[in-house]
Amino acid sequence: MKLTTVERERITDSMLKIQSARATLDGVDNSKIPNGDEIESCLENADENLRAALGYAKAGGKEAVREPDDETEPKAR
Repeated sequence: MKLTTVERERITDSMLKIQSARATLDGVDNSKIPNGDEIESCLENADENLRAALGYAKAGGKEAVREPDDETEPKAR
């Protein structure tokens, strides 16, 4: 299903926050954080799924289908 512009902006914002958290945690030894490996895995999975939702990555091993945005991309004829 096609995302609205506002939905895409919200998902992009969340994706960037997750990427920031991942970058912050990269500088900390996972053994110093309870369940650090699980947290890292969760953030990576969330990042991949949000990228797939936006059409930037594969979802579950399948190429994500990205529908054109009416406001910025022409539809194929």
